[in-house]
Amino acid sequence: MAIGTGSFLFHTVATPWARVLDLAPVLLFQVSYLWLYSRSAAAMPVGPAAVLVLGFLAAVLTGLQFPEVLNGSLVYAPAVIAITGVGVHHYRTHDRARLVLLAAAGVLAIGVFFRVIDRAACAALPLGTHFLWHLLTARALYALGRALLAGVPSRPLLA
Repeated sequence: MAIGTGSFLFHTVATPWARVLDLAPVLLFQVSYLWLYSRSAAAMPVGPAAVLVLGFLAAVLTGLQFPEVLNGSLVYAPAVIAITGVGVHHYRTHDRARLVLLAAAGVLAIGVFFRVIDRAACAALPLGTHFLWHLLTARALYALGRALLAGVPSRPLLA
């Protein structure tokens, strides 16, 4: 809900505060997901999981420093890489929903592609391709949730 609301606000009023409301829920979801997956599905101890999450956060914050690269989509590269990494782990270690995270990484990568080409595509396609970014990202988020809930053992997340 927060991601959709933030995106709606940014696409409606396009102000700096709306941009924060657009980006913050996405980043919170990404960091939370990586933490939950690393602690529950990957059974990582707190220290290594925290280092992983902090490294991811550093990569995202670095990507934010280059808004002109890839039509502002460089910030999503760490997510594609992280989902691919957890997808490989999930494929190797889980029987249920083995390919879901790898598929989510592929769907997200295609969505990022459409986000990257959106400005150039607007000349030929009046609607552009940005809507495909939103549709494919939503599909990837669904797959991420499905994989996390697919029989992953419950364990303390902070212990």
